[in-house]
Amino acid sequence: MRMRKAMTGAALAAAMLAAGCDRSGDGTSITINAGDGNTVGAVDGRTGEVKLKLPGFTGQFKLPNLKVQPNNFDLNGVHLYPGSTVDAINVSGGDGAGKAGDADGGVQVRFTSPADAATVRDWFQQRLTGAGFTLHADGQGLSGTTDEKKPFRMELNDAGRGRTQGTIVLGG
Repeated sequence: MRMRKAMTGAALAAAMLAAGCDRSGDGTSITINAGDGNTVGAVDGRTGEVKLKLPGFTGQFKLPNLKVQPNNFDLNGVHLYPGSTVDAINVSGGDGAGKAGDADGGVQVRFTSPADAATVRDWFQQRLTGAGFTLHADGQGLSGTTDEKKPFRMELNDAGRGRTQGTIVLGG
């Protein structure tokens, strides 16, 4: 358990390094949860407040707002739709070792794109299928599997004025 929390903490540090400092007041929120559901690290995209709860260290501090750049998000070479912003990232732990109640971990990415949902869905379907994903239309979004046969879901909702709010869910 300690090793998993330490590795999850390392993932938070890596996410923070991949994100650029942003002083606009509009950053990316990042949350990392352990397999037991406890939050071990979080960055509030609006305030820049960072909270960590790791073995041997618990604390909170404030940084300039962090913003994950869309070109830093990559699914087998496919980035987000051009002009998109990354709103939030949630990482959930879990080793999927087959114990009762122990699911595989997963990643959830919330984003906003400057196009309607149908355009964003078709753009992703073409590129992700070319990258080895097996996908089908699911309402305004997509569902299926990655090239590694892991569950994949993309929920898309029109947000008005030619914009779409989306959520990508990878794994458990």
